[in-house]
Amino acid sequence: MAVSLAIDPITRIEGHLKARLDIDGGTVRDAWLTGGMFRGFETILMGRVPTDAPQIVQRICGVCPVSHALASCMALEDAFGITCPREGVLLRNLMQGANFLQSHILSFYQLSSQDFFRGPSEAPFFPRQKKPDLRLGEAATAMMLDQYLESLDIRALCHEMAAVFGGRMPHVHGIVPGGASASSTAGQIGEFRSRLKKVLAFIEKRYVPLLYLLSESYADLARVGRGWANALCMGVFPHPDTGSFSLHAGVWAGGKEYPFDPEKVMENVRYSWFSEHSGGSPFNAPPPSVALDKPGAYSFSKAARYDGLPMEVGPHARLWINNMELSPMGRELAPRHLGIKASRFRELGEGFVFSIMGRHLARAEETWLVAKAMEGWLDALKPGDAALAPLPDMRDGEGCSFTEAPRGSLMHCLKVKEGRLTFYQILPATLWNASPRDDAGLRGPMEEALVGLPVPDEKSPVNAGRLVRAFDP
Repeated sequence: MAVSLAIDPITRIEGHLKARLDIDGGTVRDAWLTGGMFRGFETILMGRVPTDAPQIVQRICGVCPVSHALASCMALEDAFGITCPREGVLLRNLMQGANFLQSHILSFYQLSSQDFFRGPSEAPFFPRQKKPDLRLGEAATAMMLDQYLESLDIRALCHEMAAVFGGRMPHVHGIVPGGASASSTAGQIGEFRSRLKKVLAFIEKRYVPLLYLLSESYADLARVGRGWANALCMGVFPHPDTGSFSLHAGVWAGGKEYPFDPEKVMENVRYSWFSEHSGGSPFNAPPPSVALDKPGAYSFSKAARYDGLPMEVGPHARLWINNMELSPMGRELAPRHLGIKASRFRELGEGFVFSIMGRHLARAEETWLVAKAMEGWLDALKPGDAALAPLPDMRDGEGCSFTEAPRGSLMHCLKVKEGRLTFYQILPATLWNASPRDDAGLRGPMEEALVGLPVPDEKSPVNAGRLVRAFDP
């Protein structure tokens, strides 16, 4: 018997999201995701002086403010021909890297881990679904609870690392147009390094091995939630000397890899609570105009598309496009737990990577990858070197930036006239993954991934929550 089910709100995510599912025969047949909050940062920024933007946009997200600060500064630097000094690039990478680590650890341990183990009968472990499908034995459950509690201290260390160079966290002061607000000191490098050593040990000994273990225990969840299996990365963590990226930009669609072309990015609004003129190219679309009575609309999210295609973004997309090497732990554990001998990410297979467990495991692998890169960036710092370029008169100009936040691709576009912002567009990661249908009626990536998902008991749709949280919206 077919039933229609609403999960509202979807809990343990950063934001406001609702899922409506049509379920028949224990399987999701159709899905609609509703972003239930209008924030309007593009409107807030109108008329402001350009240097206000990097601070204001950090309030878009308390989990990934560093990426928004960086994207805003990069857009201003593009508009006014500013080149960030080598030291500034390294310091930015370290601040953003620290934010990646805390965000990924938060995503799994505080937001998603309760989908897989039973904690104490108290908040935040209760309430939960009536039939939570928890499969781990007593010893593994105790281990996960210990890791959950330990991760709280590890995340605090990550915040402290970002604050060493950023001045505070969240909402750093250390990333400004032109580079970093202050040069590094030997003392700061030592403080950062001591914390990073502890975080890296947790990632290597706890986080990454746990995800391989869970992928074995929940092997069925490593084969569901495929969706469109398209991927997008806009590039992140630039090399201070060459300008190339540690994770380069690229597109994966229809089983083939393509170079990233910003001109192919569009936003559709047919099913969004915005007027028709609010869509189009993020390079010139006006600030969104709310249209609550719009027929057929069901979300405050726009439908971001690349060359007309829905794209998945985030750690699994970045690692798939770059085909990164697996961690030493991954190369050892993949044959044991997954039955796959793999040294690079694509060797895990498309069917696994584009699944509930594959997306979680990718996040763990990327956490290790970024932490190891941070060791090199620390070594490359030269205390006292200039980290900030002189700023020109920011009177008239326009620019765009392309980078990655922890949960996916991020664009900021702006225009300045007579010293004031006259245009600002933000295209964050969730507009890719959690988008509604587009003008052609194609489901968003998370909607498509929900279709075909097994829901044995519609009164306890635990798998739907698992899938949504695997995308970290």
